[in-house]
Amino acid sequence: MTAAAPDDVVVTGLGATTPLGGDTASFWSALLEGRSGVVALTQEWASDLSVRIAAPMAVDPAEVLPRVQARRLDRSEQAAIVASREAWSDAGFTGPSADNGLDPTRVAVVIGTGIGGVTSLLAQYDILQSKGPSRVSPLLIPMNMPNGSAAYVGLEVGAQAGVHTTVSACASGAEAIAHALDLIQLGRADVVVAGGTEACIHRLNIAGFAQMRAMSTRNDEPERASRPFDKGRDGFVLGEGAGAIVLERASSAAARGRTPYAILGGAGITADSYDIVAPQPDGNGQTRAAKSALRRSGVDASDVVHVNAHATSTPAGDGAEARWIAELLGEQTVVTATKSMTGHLLGAAGAIEAVATVLSVRHDIVPPTINLDDIDDDVRVDVPAKAREMTVPAALSDSFGFGGHNVALLFRKA
Repeated sequence: MTAAAPDDVVVTGLGATTPLGGDTASFWSALLEGRSGVVALTQEWASDLSVRIAAPMAVDPAEVLPRVQARRLDRSEQAAIVASREAWSDAGFTGPSADNGLDPTRVAVVIGTGIGGVTSLLAQYDILQSKGPSRVSPLLIPMNMPNGSAAYVGLEVGAQAGVHTTVSACASGAEAIAHALDLIQLGRADVVVAGGTEACIHRLNIAGFAQMRAMSTRNDEPERASRPFDKGRDGFVLGEGAGAIVLERASSAAARGRTPYAILGGAGITADSYDIVAPQPDGNGQTRAAKSALRRSGVDASDVVHVNAHATSTPAGDGAEARWIAELLGEQTVVTATKSMTGHLLGAAGAIEAVATVLSVRHDIVPPTINLDDIDDDVRVDVPAKAREMTVPAALSDSFGFGGHNVALLFRKA
């Protein structure tokens, strides 16, 4: 592989608030330690649910933001702002884009979400039923609308090139980053804040997923419940949080004296057109997304030595993903499933996993997959149980979602 060219799109800022920590450093440290963010739900509203575990954010975003601002935002919007502020600052920017010598009409935002401000909607519906329409908050609509997170981040950074929201279930955060890459490569923006956010740990959402039999019911072992690739896996664990990255051209970063974390070499987006929730058994759509990312990046498959897998801990999904990774990249590929620690953040999953993948490429270390006691027979790739130091020239981050959405992001060394 060659070094970064002036037109390469590079990552210059990272931000995250997750079940493992309220910023990127704590998130990454906990991943490498193999720590779980899954806990028991002890609230009264969860007492009669069949699933009583989840992975809430380690740091309440309402305690990070100014009190008045936090009260005007849905929890998913709070998380998006916290992660985006960190990424923006990490990229070397302070305040709105114009204050940093940037042309606001060349700055964009893309923040994905799977569900949006659903907890605010449900809370206000309860108020409507109990106290009447006059007591419903005038802030309900901006709190509930799925594009609210992107809009608020756009206001923070003064983005005028476009503020976009990807809503493609659990692929939303990754698709946001793929769309950001397109915006820069098509000449529509110079700097983009991209990522995903989700905060929907709520009685109704858990009940709905549980009725689908998509979630783990290991209520007595929260930290061991999310177990991708393990024969004993029985479903995902719902998590919450947000991840964000700042993208710009290598020439722009060099002019500002910024050292990139990695190059976003390519992205692939496909659809299965198979089932509304079940993944395509042969993984064809997922494979096509990965091949598209490889083709766009110009990276040889032999250089992709690591995959941050989507692997949610569901019986159907993990095996199919492991099979096509082995067929496309080889059985020696080192694969990690960080959802074993974070749970499944739905629309934010692809964003925080992109952050982890970038750091693996930057630091040449791959996080472990925990709770892997008895690896599935279908898994013919290398899944380390401990963090592994290794040279990572390039890596893929996979994200897939209900509806047959498939996204693959390819990051390589800068």
